[in-house]
This record gives sequence, structure tokens and C-alpha cells, in this order.
Amino acid sequence: MTHPVRQARTRVKICCISSAEEARLAIAAGADALGFVAGRPSGSGIVDDATIRAVADEAPPPVASFLLTPHLKGADIVAHLRLCGTNTVQIVDHVDPAEHAVIAGALPLVRRVQVIHVEGPRTLDLIPVYEPHIHAFLLDSGKPGGSMRELGGTGRTHDWQVSAEFVRRSRRPVFLAGGLNAGNVAAAIAAVRPFGLDLCSGVRTAGHLDPAKLDAFMQAVRGAG
Repeated sequence: MTHPVRQARTRVKICCISSAEEARLAIAAGADALGFVAGRPSGSGIVDDATIRAVADEAPPPVASFLLTPHLKGADIVAHLRLCGTNTVQIVDHVDPAEHAVIAGALPLVRRVQVIHVEGPRTLDLIPVYEPHIHAFLLDSGKPGGSMRELGGTGRTHDWQVSAEFVRRSRRPVFLAGGLNAGNVAAAIAAVRPFGLDLCSGVRTAGHLDPAKLDAFMQAVRGAG
């Protein structure tokens, strides 16, 4: 039995925010959420905790602030969240579901998003593992078990057929990430029907948030319905 999450429009999270200026650009363009990369084994856009705190504190409701933490233990994640002050945590690697309970017990108002790297149909087996413990999933490209670990930030798309089936089966909202840009986002929305989209490099030039690319992406999302 499937439990599709219904929504009026597709949300957008702009990740790799590195400054107050980038946050203002993203919000002005219509972003629903900002992502702050505090550290991970792969990808770019890492920013220090003090900057995350300062920028997250300025984000107006209802814009969500996501902390991409490198920590895997609940107590360490709680400490990191208290330092950075975001209202959402994005866990970029597999963790024992019990660690989510630690976070929920200490910070019940912080929303928990579990990243799942799409590596084939076996990805679907992870839905019942995490679903009871989180608020949302985020599907990304990556190879967490590879010799060169990739935990997102690849700039590559993955198998959207698997992602679409994940969305159909999940009781939780699902964000789609991985190689999204203005040229392919309409096709991604049509194929996967995600709750939200997450991207970094697709709206950047030379590592900096590009207003023209950002506006083109947001227009493509709106045009996709």
C-alpha cells in the first residue's frame, strides 16, 4: 500500500549557503529552506559553525534552516545543533535509528531529515528502517559504501525511477537532490513527484550563488506546476 504525500507546490531548498548575502538571494528568489554544510567526506560548500549560527538566526519564518552535520551519534548531533541554532538537521549518512530518538528527546522542535543515497532498488528497503523516526527523507546521489565515499555533493543525477517508487511508498515527505538544474528540474518533478527539491551546484558559478541561474531554476519549478 502506498501513502503519497500531497502538496500544493514543490518546495525548494538551496544548499551550500555560505553567507548572509547568499541567504538573502535565495530567500528573495523564493526558496523555502536554506542548507548549511558543516562538514562531510565529499562535496563542497563547507562553512564554519559561527557563520551558520549568524545566518540561520536571520532567516525569517517560515524559511527552514538545515544543518548538514557530519556527526553520527545523537549526543554529538544535539551539541552541534545547539551550537548552530538551525531548526532542521540533515543527517548525511546512515545512522542507527536510535540516534534519532536521542535528538528528538533533547530537541523535540528540531525536524530530522535522513539522507538516502539512491543506489538501486535496494534503496527502497530503507524506508521502513527510518520512516518511524524522522520527519522527511532526502534522496541524493552518492556511494556511501564505496572505496571513495560519496555522501552527496556529486552534481550527478541518479535513477529517478527508483526515487519515484520511493516517493510512492513513503509516508514521509521526500526531497529530491542530485544534479538538478533549470534544464532538468521539470522532468525531475514530472518523473518523481517529490515534496521538495534540494540543490547546490546547479545554481552556482565558480562556487558562488548565481542570481541568474537561481531565477531560471525557480521559474522552471513554477512552470512545472
